[in-house]
Amino acid sequence: MRIIIIGAGPGGYETAVEAAKRGIEVTIVTEGPLGGTCLNEGCIPTKTFCHYAELVEEISRAGEHGIAEGSVTFDFSKVAERKEAVVEQLRMGVDSLMKHKLISLVTGRASIKDAHTVVVNDHEIEGDYIIIATGSVSSFLPIPGIDLPGVVTSKEILDMTEIPERLIVIGGGVIGLEFASIFKAFGSEVTVLEYAKDILPRFDSDLSKRLKQALGKRGITIETQAQVTSIEEGLKVKYLKKDKECEAEGDCVLMAVGRRANLESLNLSEVGIDFTRRGIVVDENMQTSVPGIYAVGDITGGLMLAHVATFQGLRALNHICGQSDSIDFDIVPAAVFTMPEAATVGMSEEQCKEMGLSIKCLKSFFRANGKAVSMDSTEGFCKVIVDAQDGEILGCHLFGPHSADIVQEVAALMAKKATLTELQSIIHAHPTLGEVIQAAAHS
Repeated sequence: MRIIIIGAGPGGYETAVEAAKRGIEVTIVTEGPLGGTCLNEGCIPTKTFCHYAELVEEISRAGEHGIAEGSVTFDFSKVAERKEAVVEQLRMGVDSLMKHKLISLVTGRASIKDAHTVVVNDHEIEGDYIIIATGSVSSFLPIPGIDLPGVVTSKEILDMTEIPERLIVIGGGVIGLEFASIFKAFGSEVTVLEYAKDILPRFDSDLSKRLKQALGKRGITIETQAQVTSIEEGLKVKYLKKDKECEAEGDCVLMAVGRRANLESLNLSEVGIDFTRRGIVVDENMQTSVPGIYAVGDITGGLMLAHVATFQGLRALNHICGQSDSIDFDIVPAAVFTMPEAATVGMSEEQCKEMGLSIKCLKSFFRANGKAVSMDSTEGFCKVIVDAQDGEILGCHLFGPHSADIVQEVAALMAKKATLTELQSIIHAHPTLGEVIQAAAHS
């Protein structure tokens, strides 16, 4: 058996590695560098920036207690160099995985000729199955001025070597808020403009509102219900807020209004693959409308998360191999690496109410957690949602130190259909941040 995989992000290269372990011959085609968006211009370089931003914040807090100097100076170019070193190290790791004897790596732009043939650099490659994993690209608002110098996406801002004095972020989603938090720590004056009534529109509104307050306390200006209409010379961003014309001026404008499926060049219509503006249409096994052709990751227009792409690739591979699995795509933890972090898994309170579910919302606060107090990181809360009848855990939403790690405990419990009573009986180490979960359960 031979599988052709188009794309070398997590949905592509991890599926290739797993297929090779199963004795399947794989040809993986990539136009860009190994690792895809996540490794090269997304989560990994961003988290490297986050790490140093957190160090700056910690030193600043120490200064408030007289433990260290209150102001921090650092060489941002060295941070950028470290980011490049991290990316290169991990890219080399992916490259070593591609040297498996059953994996062939081909560089070039791919298009699909038919259900068993992919064309790359005028050369035809044949296989029994095709998996499309070409990811996504940054979206832009259709407004005047997006091509002005100084208007950047998440890709370009990662390549900056100087910190902008004033940064305007268009979009209050995950990408926008992470960069807002990072550059505020680095010393930028930051303004976030979000069209929706809340930041993180898809998150639990309780979490969104509390995180907005926390970021505001750090000095980040956040304007919600702000409809950006244009960007003018001098990087003046015009927007409407309650029908009132407003303006924000910056030295750099980050366009962070989401990402869209990378559908270019694939020849989808000619092959008969159904797709929409959002992405390729797939069934529960990640198979497209053409039998034998699968699509995974951002290209499907669903949850654009690296770990989702990985498991969608595994689901597609399992279907190809005639194997079943217990992967539950309704239980997907997600995190926002702001300061403090935010994380979520399962249903929000709003979703539960829309479905007519009878629920209980249990809360705890980091200010009552001994480890958080000792860390001087008490901003944050935890919210666990359970079914009012049988106590099954339906969701968890929190922000505070290490929320991205803490939420995984609830994800694991939800995958096993655990109840509130079962959570209450689990012993947690003390003092740990994870005790906020136990505290919420007993609230």
